[in-house]
Amino acid sequence: MISEKQFQRELDLIIQNGIREDVGPGDYSSLACIPVSAKGKAKLLVKDTGIIAGVAFAHMIFENVDPTLEVETFINDGSQVKNGDVVFHVSGSSQSILKAERLVLNSMQRMSAIATKTNQFVKLLEGTKTKILDTRKTTPGFRACEKWAVKIGGGENHRFALYDMIMLKDNHNDFAGGISHAIAKTKAFLKQNNLDLKIIVEARNLDEIKEILTNDGVYRILIDNFNFDDTRKAVALIGDKCLTESSGNINENTIRQYAECGVDYISSGALTHSVCNMDLSLKAI
Repeated sequence: MISEKQFQRELDLIIQNGIREDVGPGDYSSLACIPVSAKGKAKLLVKDTGIIAGVAFAHMIFENVDPTLEVETFINDGSQVKNGDVVFHVSGSSQSILKAERLVLNSMQRMSAIATKTNQFVKLLEGTKTKILDTRKTTPGFRACEKWAVKIGGGENHRFALYDMIMLKDNHNDFAGGISHAIAKTKAFLKQNNLDLKIIVEARNLDEIKEILTNDGVYRILIDNFNFDDTRKAVALIGDKCLTESSGNINENTIRQYAECGVDYISSGALTHSVCNMDLSLKAI
């Protein structure tokens, strides 16, 4: 995974781009009718149920917009919330609060939805050894926040991007002339470029599982779109030679059965690409 410094840099870029996109040359609505000296206070109101996420990120946004804004937090990231809960108060310049409002709400609504869905999956896996992973199926430009939300919900992050882990999927293997060729070329590339990256290889059937196992240096095998019976067979074949990951059209109705096949991880793009934003609002008080 990327370093904490790199991750913070991604968050900073999200804030900078969010303010650029939303505010541009100025919040003319506020500038037109609210004196620059006006002070105000607002509350973050929950109008839904689920896991709240993005509280710490909201602090970063307020700090970026106006370091003099003061935030009093009552409910922290990862907490269960319900309709009527107040997560925090923010006070200070009225213009600054309004300038930050939409970016705070957009971010927290989506992050909370992702944390809530992730937590639902985590609960479905209780009692098994299997852990839930996210994917790169994220909103362009907002990946760091979405992956942060997965962690808040109790899940784990897969690779952040194309540069922090090797994943040889079907197209890589086919373009490279086969699985073994792809693995050999990858290992040579990593050595030549002095890169220390883990290698994951996707398998489409049991024969490909067997071929992958003839190669050394594979960290995890991605058991993609297998049925339950073949997943159990794949896990038995792999044993303790490397870690296992199931993926492909796994949902709330099937995730437990895949976990009971004995896989170490289940990855789901639905954590980030198929959620309905939590209903939140920022109200003056």
